[in-house]
Amino acid sequence: MKAIVVTDQAAGTAGMTLVERPEPSAAINDVVVEVRASGFVPTELTWPSTWTDRRGSDRTPTIPGHELAGVVTALGYGTTGLSVGQRVFGLTDWYRDGTLAGYVAVEARNLAPLPGDVDFPEGASLPISGLTAWQGLFEHGRLQAGQSVLVHGAAGAVGAVVAQLAREFGAYVIGTGRAADRQKSLDFGAHEFVDLDADALDDLGGVDLVFDVIGGDVQRRSAALVRPGGTLVSVVGPVEARPTDGRAVDFVVESDRAQLGEVVQRVRDGRLRTNIGTVASLDDAVAALNPTERRTGKTIIRVRR
Repeated sequence: MKAIVVTDQAAGTAGMTLVERPEPSAAINDVVVEVRASGFVPTELTWPSTWTDRRGSDRTPTIPGHELAGVVTALGYGTTGLSVGQRVFGLTDWYRDGTLAGYVAVEARNLAPLPGDVDFPEGASLPISGLTAWQGLFEHGRLQAGQSVLVHGAAGAVGAVVAQLAREFGAYVIGTGRAADRQKSLDFGAHEFVDLDADALDDLGGVDLVFDVIGGDVQRRSAALVRPGGTLVSVVGPVEARPTDGRAVDFVVESDRAQLGEVVQRVRDGRLRTNIGTVASLDDAVAALNPTERRTGKTIIRVRR
């Protein structure tokens, strides 16, 4: 099968190559999925799990990508809950070969049924963005109706979903980004927008929840905005600055079949729009994942039509 592999951490996405790799087989409780579309998060090339296994041993060449939508082609021993020929989408294990390939082996529990009225690129755009937003807002952020939410990167793949879900659940949503992101952030649900390059974030006033996908100085400035009893949620590693009278949480997204179902149902009934920026074929994936200009939205690789 065709697959994208990486072997050199220092090279980043520029070190990606398209090669032939053996098709995977299904272990106990696994399924093999024919990948129709794959999502990719560039930061995964900085994660230790991309380069070493759980024992710390080198596992390159590695197939990156952890989001997928496709069709089940084989079941491992003891696998239940899914069937051959079923359309699925989900999130694969960080320490296993990923989804920028013709086929992938994945634990069945990490997948959910993909309804027939949701296409494969749309399905592949949902797992990380949708689950990160859901878990950050509701599990870790404990969002309640009537609260205010500051969403950094509101025009990005994750931020756009955060803004939409927060607004649906009755929050007042403030999006941030660059000036060019203003209209897109408002279109994805933000009630107002803060230009991080030109507007005074410190003048914003208190908020109940900060959802941070940027870190650094933006995170430090944002911590001071959290009201007493509020929460700063980070998806960019350990929190460097904590609210004086609030909580700070950093988390790594986890696969959850029920939550995937919640997210995809909202896509089906029009409550949630995915934020796809570019769709490219597997043959063109290396170029698509090494853009020469800034893009917003998720890049999706269509592996097979």
